Amino acid sequence: MSLLEVKNLVVEFPGRRGTLRALDDISFSIAPGEILGVVGESGAGKSLTGAAIIGLLEPPGRVASGQILLEGQRIDNLGNEEMRHIRGRRIGAIFQDPLTSLNPLYTVGRQLTETILAHLPVTPAEARQRAIALLKDTGIPAAEERIDHYPHQFSGGMRQRVVIALALAAEPKLIVADEPTTALDVSIQAQIITLLKNICKSRGAAVMLITHDMGVIAETCDRVAVLYAGRVAEIGPVHDVINKPSHPYTSGLMASIPDMEQDRERLNQIDGAMPRLNAIPKGCAYNPRCPNTFDRCMTERPELMPAGSTRAACWLHAGASTTANTATKAGVNA
Repeated sequence: MSLLEVKNLVVEFPGRRGTLRALDDISFSIAPGEILGVVGESGAGKSLTGAAIIGLLEPPGRVASGQILLEGQRIDNLGNEEMRHIRGRRIGAIFQDPLTSLNPLYTVGRQLTETILAHLPVTPAEARQRAIALLKDTGIPAAEERIDHYPHQFSGGMRQRVVIALALAAEPKLIVADEPTTALDVSIQAQIITLLKNICKSRGAAVMLITHDMGVIAETCDRVAVLYAGRVAEIGPVHDVINKPSHPYTSGLMASIPDMEQDRERLNQIDGAMPRLNAIPKGCAYNPRCPNTFDRCMTERPELMPAGSTRAACWLHAGASTTANTATKAGVNA
């Protein structure tokens, strides 16, 4: 049984000039102990997907249809008070900037113990000891002393460790990590990645890791979902998606990574930009930028379909007739 199931999720933003659909029929699942990476360009819908799962959509954003199930329980239709008990206790969150998660006026110990006391049946003394243990588990030295320090007394990497401890405080089953390593230098990134992997292994927690960095995805994740224009373009085991991408967008992302073994004057890039929400093209949303576009791509939206060991939303994998059409067009363009 999956720990988290997202089924046909649609998130919309009503406005005076019409309704904008930011997430369009997104589906995926995460198993206990699994790390699922979510990757894509800015505007693809990565952080919005995480916000919808946590129940932190900013008004007027709303879940228009679909379902979000946590351990079989539907949570997308719960009220604010019910979601408040789920956040922290069953779902933890790690955000890109730790200073947005930490109150600068309170010591990190107070923030940890208040979170523990809010969700677990323990005494204040037990909560403090649990907080110290969490700081030790996340690699903060002299935790007995540093628990009484304020956020500004920690470095950026140490603050991120405190935020991870805060996310783990009530022993949640799922952690949504939104760009947790972006603001850190490479050596600290490696430490945070190792920490997340150890958390999954030792606690059996699942992690939804949102990032732009394919290197982080390759190092950390078991599976990866590639998002484009609010839709899942490809999903599958991380090794297969990275080494044998089945969607042209995934191929473009992988080709844009610098190759240290080749001497190039210019980096590869995907022509064009992510479409605006009010200008998503008909058919496949990627068709204006795709080098393999043919007629069907312009009129019909592809659903996720088997593509080797992954699943890709691309008509290239729809069958022999589509492959023939693609080959014909390739011959004409050659």
